[in-house]
Amino acid sequence: MTQDDDIGLESLVRKRIRALRVAQGWSLEELARRANLSQSSLSRIENGRRRLALDQLVTLARALDTTLDQLVETAADDVVTSPMIDSAHDRMRWSVKSDPGMSVLLQRMTDPPPDDPSRMRAHPGHEWMVVLSGTAILMLGHHRFRVETHQAAEFPTMMPHAIGAAESGPCEILGIFDRDARRGHQPDGGGGDTGSHA
Repeated sequence: MTQDDDIGLESLVRKRIRALRVAQGWSLEELARRANLSQSSLSRIENGRRRLALDQLVTLARALDTTLDQLVETAADDVVTSPMIDSAHDRMRWSVKSDPGMSVLLQRMTDPPPDDPSRMRAHPGHEWMVVLSGTAILMLGHHRFRVETHQAAEFPTMMPHAIGAAESGPCEILGIFDRDARRGHQPDGGGGDTGSHA
């Protein structure tokens, strides 16, 4: 790492400290109290008039409810990713780089969920979904939920479930799956993937 890189990282860390403090709605005085620093020391740290010390960074990270690693993390070069596109089922799927166990699915649904409970899927994991347009029908066990545009739902996937479009027309959903739920929704993950399941 060059001296310029060090200066760039130090500037980034100072900006992060201030941004995290502001996001919490804390004054300099409040964060200084939580980090056991004087208000003037914290002000000089944020403004670049005081050298960053490792022990202070650890204390500040803890006070800001983050980790030292996150506080000093540099920007990744590979921020843009290409999703896997499944045109046959009108959906895109991609993994979350910071947590390879998580995946995101964007899907347009035109069919209603199955009426037959035996076609519902259950598997380990947890799923979150938000409806971007239209109305989705979420079948969860013996319950039927209407999830409207801009509404969200989350549920354990051990509960038998299926998702489809309401009778009013197609819907588009964005789903987030943890590692186990993602495995349960693979095309070969037991029972096939009919397109009625998220």
